[in-house]
Amino acid sequence: MGSLIVTLVIGGVVGWLASLVMKTNAQMGLLANIVVGIVGSALGHWLFRVLGLVAFGALGGWVMSIVGAMALIAILKALGIFR
Repeated sequence: MGSLIVTLVIGGVVGWLASLVMKTNAQMGLLANIVVGIVGSALGHWLFRVLGLVAFGALGGWVMSIVGAMALIAILKALGIFR
């Protein structure tokens, strides 16, 4: 139960930070931030692995997660879900 709460909180923070950078914060609520943060984090870790990039430490993990969430927001913008 505790790990689920941590996942939701970290996903929300990652999604929120990515939405600030991508200027979609006004369009996204808490649930969207959590979903984008969690899915985007998985996308970022997969993308970095495919590109052969490695992140070191907690800061590197956060960067990969936020970059992945930004990539997901860019995809959603291209699909017309966010403007």
